[in-house]
Amino acid sequence: MTDSSGNAIWRNLFSQKVIRKGTIEEVLSKVPAFASLAQRELKEVAAIVHKREYRSGEPVFYQGDPGLGMYIVKDGEVSIVIQGKDGNERELALLSDGDFFGELALLDESPRSANAVCKTECTLIGFFRPDLFELIEKNTTLGIKIVLKLAEIVAQRLRHTDKELSKVKSQLERLQAQEERSSNDSEKGSIKEEVFGI
Repeated sequence: MTDSSGNAIWRNLFSQKVIRKGTIEEVLSKVPAFASLAQRELKEVAAIVHKREYRSGEPVFYQGDPGLGMYIVKDGEVSIVIQGKDGNERELALLSDGDFFGELALLDESPRSANAVCKTECTLIGFFRPDLFELIEKNTTLGIKIVLKLAEIVAQRLRHTDKELSKVKSQLERLQAQEERSSNDSEKGSIKEEVFGI
C-alpha cells in the first residue's frame, strides 16, 4: 500500500514548474514570446539574454537606429516616443515591469520607428537577433517555437493597428461629409441671398 501524501511529495518534486521569484526566468515566463516554454527551455533562453542597467533619462535606442532585438522591462519605466516631422515628440506608451518592446527587430532589421527612453532607473533584459540565430542553431525546435510566437505577437499588433486605422479613416470620412454638407448649406444660403436680395 502506498502513502498518498508520499505520492504528492514526489509529484511536487518532479512535475511542478517552479520558477524562483525575481529571476530572469520568471521575467521571461511572463512575456508572451516565452510564456509557453518549459522551465528547461526558459533556462536555456535566460543563459543567452543580456541584462542591462540604465539611468533615468538614458535612451535605449533612437528612432531611425538599426533594429537589433527586443527588450523586456525587468524594473523601471520606459517611454516609447515618436518624433514628428515638426520636431515635436509624442509619447505612444509608458512601459513598466514585464512589458516588452522592439520585438519586430528580431524578425526584421528595419530602422526603429520610435525612441525608447528610460523614465526611471531601469533594468532591461535584451534578446538580440544573433542570440536568436544562435539558439536556432543549437536547439532548432526551441528557436522555431520562439519565432512562431513572435510572428503571432506581430500579427496581433498589426491587426490592432489596422482596426485603429479603420476607425480613424471612418472618423475622417464622417468629418469630410459634415464639412461638405455645411459648405453646401452655406452655398445654398448665399444663392438665396443673391436671388431674393436678402
